[in-house]
Amino acid sequence: MSSLAERRPTPERMDDPAIDPGRLDHALRGIARINTLSRSARLVWTPIRRLAQRDPGRTLRVLDVATGAGDVPIILRKRANVEQLSLEVEACDLHPLTLAHARRRAERAGMPMHFFRLNITEMPPPDTYDIVIASLFLHHLSTRDATIALRHMAAAARALLVVSDLRRTTLGLLLAYAASRLVTRSDVVHFDAPASVRSAFTVNEVHGLAHSSGLEGARIRCAWPQRFVLEWERRG
Repeated sequence: MSSLAERRPTPERMDDPAIDPGRLDHALRGIARINTLSRSARLVWTPIRRLAQRDPGRTLRVLDVATGAGDVPIILRKRANVEQLSLEVEACDLHPLTLAHARRRAERAGMPMHFFRLNITEMPPPDTYDIVIASLFLHHLSTRDATIALRHMAAAARALLVVSDLRRTTLGLLLAYAASRLVTRSDVVHFDAPASVRSAFTVNEVHGLAHSSGLEGARIRCAWPQRFVLEWERRG
């Protein structure tokens, strides 16, 4: 395996605008299985739940940025229903085919929600959300664009920003190889999963991104499996 000392951003096949829709659907289903296996939604649910429990009578508006398969917002809605917490969840993504897949998945799950197209590196979402989240998205971006995306997401978050992503580690790379081949036959996922780890940031690099983005007081912690979680609360 190549050295992980330096970040090696690699264009992922799933991000190719010319990808065949059938291959994309197959890949998104595989990614959703990996997300379920790695309990990706749990990493963003914990701080959301904590904020919701501070004022249980209030409906919190949540935006999932770069939603991909849409599995994370669906799980958040289900968990909120079980715990009787009031969440209104919306999601956005850059790619129209990905958005169409996420809409279908939400409808099949009985959790229809509003999905819309947005390039987070070009403009911030409307500042009508209490919480903005992003899972497994930051590694797709250059350092410059990741800084812009964090700044734009924070601008839209009235109360809380939560970002969860991969860490660039040897164990993370081994897990990506193994998990991608165990849960799906998608050649897109087989390529993209290890490429994602090589493109990921280290925790020290994430601290630098938070500082460059003006996220004063951001908390960054490590989580299993080889992830980080960044939490930033708006003061006042």
